[in-house]
Amino acid sequence: MLQGKNKLTINYTASIPFDQRLYRQDIKGSIAHASMLAKQGIITESDAKAIIKGLNSIREEIEQGKFPFSTELEDIHMNIEARLFEKIGDVAGKLHTARSRNDQVTLDMRLFLKEEIPKTIDTIKALQSSLVELAEVNKEVIMPGYTHLQQAQPVLLAHHLLAYFEMFQRDKERFSDCLKRTDVLPLGSGALAGVAYPVDRQFLAQELGFSEISNNSIDAVSDRDFVVEFQAAAALTMMHISRLAEEIVLWSSSEFGFIEIGKDFTTGSSIMPQKKNPDVAELARGKTGRIYGNLMSIITTMKGLPLAYNRDMQEDKQGLFDTLDTLHSTLEIFAEMLKTIKVNTRRVREAIKDYILATDLADYLVKKGMPFREAYSVVAKLSEYAINKGKNFRELSLKEYDKFSPLFTEDVYNITLESSIAARNVIGGTSPQQVEQALKKARESI
Repeated sequence: MLQGKNKLTINYTASIPFDQRLYRQDIKGSIAHASMLAKQGIITESDAKAIIKGLNSIREEIEQGKFPFSTELEDIHMNIEARLFEKIGDVAGKLHTARSRNDQVTLDMRLFLKEEIPKTIDTIKALQSSLVELAEVNKEVIMPGYTHLQQAQPVLLAHHLLAYFEMFQRDKERFSDCLKRTDVLPLGSGALAGVAYPVDRQFLAQELGFSEISNNSIDAVSDRDFVVEFQAAAALTMMHISRLAEEIVLWSSSEFGFIEIGKDFTTGSSIMPQKKNPDVAELARGKTGRIYGNLMSIITTMKGLPLAYNRDMQEDKQGLFDTLDTLHSTLEIFAEMLKTIKVNTRRVREAIKDYILATDLADYLVKKGMPFREAYSVVAKLSEYAINKGKNFRELSLKEYDKFSPLFTEDVYNITLESSIAARNVIGGTSPQQVEQALKKARESI
């Protein structure tokens, strides 16, 4: 708590402009704490009832926009406590028995994330649903698969889209894991050494919905691993969104022309009326940097702190809130944007270069007994020859094929985009059968 009245210090140290967002969690924790104090005979039942009634009244004031927040009271905890004194008098002073702001603030943060992580998982699911819908509609579309942004092998567009589904599936798992480590009750740890009262931490855990209780009071008040872990999971999710955003930007360009994005998710140019800019995708790509910055901020803040609590840890909130808001809004708008995307199947097909079947030609020779490395060399020379002649593979005569290997026979012309796709009928492959199974599995997992 502040000892002086210097306005600069008051403003610099105050966290109420941003941590007032934790008011519901703070009041919830305080109500549970008051109930426990009464249950244990540390305060009277009548005092607990007065405290709880006052806290509920304060929550209503905040939700109605009538609460008088003050920077001079530093944070949400002191703002609520001061207002409680105004409402019920000196009995309010009993609420802080067997509790410190150190275990109080980490409790609020854990309660907050325990609510927000399931919401995060749900927003990821919504995006996955949109991906599956887009894949379903276009599950027969063959597109060029790329490595190094060079055409490599043909794949089904649905297979490509489901690659992102898998990324987001892992993201959900990471957030679920983070929830397990967030779901630990710190209340009862006091400032750092525990409390000198017969508190019932099991009761608190049950009241507040925690599945575990912290094992070490020093660790409990100084731990922000769960915040770092959430930020890291969010950074990975945004990385995946950014990769998808980059493809949307490329595919919607006139050079590719693979897709058209709904007009509600694009903008025009200030001077070029023909433009239809993929601003939503570009902004998501840009906002990814903010999420990375927030992660680096908290992990850098924590790296030099001795045990236990230090005021530096007040910096755990703004970045977290920004990350949460940015991630949720990005996931939500992407889920909606994907629903508006139309695929130009003709343009996608026309973009495929015949040389994309080179691997299939090598496999063709392997099946006729040639070692793969030798087949690779033969097809490399054949490709160079065809490119120099300005021909695609189907335009080469059998006589021309024979110059490179006598194993080439009339059936070489059976190699098509469709046969290439169909041949990759292995688990995780791009064949229609495998993609259909993947779509089914994806629908079930959502």
